[in-house]
Amino acid sequence: MTRDKAQSCQFGTPSRTGRGALKRQLQEMVLPGAAMATLYPSLEDLKVDQAIQAQARDTPKMPILPAQETAVPQPPVLYPNLAELENYMGLSLSSQEVQQNLPQIPDGTSTVVSGPLPGQVVAPVSGNSLGVRRAEIKPGVREIHLCKDERGKTGLRLRAINKGLFVQLVQVNTPASLVGLRFGDQILQIDGRDCAGWSTDKAHRAVKRASAEKIVMVVRDRPFQRTVTLHRDSTGHVGFVIKKGKVVSVVKGSSAARNGLLTDHYVCEVNGQNVIGLKDKEVTEVLAMAGDIVTLTIIPTVIYEHMVKKLSPTLLRHTMDHSIPDV
Repeated sequence: MTRDKAQSCQFGTPSRTGRGALKRQLQEMVLPGAAMATLYPSLEDLKVDQAIQAQARDTPKMPILPAQETAVPQPPVLYPNLAELENYMGLSLSSQEVQQNLPQIPDGTSTVVSGPLPGQVVAPVSGNSLGVRRAEIKPGVREIHLCKDERGKTGLRLRAINKGLFVQLVQVNTPASLVGLRFGDQILQIDGRDCAGWSTDKAHRAVKRASAEKIVMVVRDRPFQRTVTLHRDSTGHVGFVIKKGKVVSVVKGSSAARNGLLTDHYVCEVNGQNVIGLKDKEVTEVLAMAGDIVTLTIIPTVIYEHMVKKLSPTLLRHTMDHSIPDV
């Protein structure tokens, strides 16, 4: 075999046996548990939990002595107590804010502190935030029962996008708002009929012809949207600028930058409260009242503009349900 042919055999396409061996080698290189990592609402939650876990791991465990014996002095702690930090990643962490989300271990026990389970959502900073819970986009599908009001209306407008059917508008104080439908939800079925491939007109005709007492829909939560949880720094800012409802700038080093908030996305919700159609001043007021932990629901501009096509800004502002949802 010539030298060129030998190099070709060495660097050419691997055989089926070689590909199998390479696949096994790559699988062995993957760290155990990497596919089921612990989940956090924000980067701040991740960093605080890592520091807590490190402190718990590296604090030497001393045996518990009887009350009558002299207690052995504890060696110095290798990691700082987060509750005593005045400022951590721009956060003002008080003892109450941190400790209320930590697991409680009874005094006098030898329980070993273990880390979070794979796939578990851990939130030592934002764990008690109602906004995080209100804004949650849940996986899977659910069934809802919708009716019509005395005028024969549901308060719902739909829009066909990419062969799917989506909620374009939920009017305030209507049956659609009462059952918890939100802008961007995907409608999979109406009264047992699959909606894939339906046009907007066909969907509205199906709702119009449906029973006034009960319309059964199968819904998937907002597949085009995602949530980003942010934390105010010591100056009260989260670090982004909006213009006409769209994120146009992200401040370097801010919570928005750390948590991956993107420009060219529209803000649909603040802590679960719909802000679509509101003026920037009104959105800013909602943000100001949101507290130290702010969860934004955002959607790419190209999807948003297609979804609200043919809806007037006045209709969005004055008829869209902007109420605070129940948890």
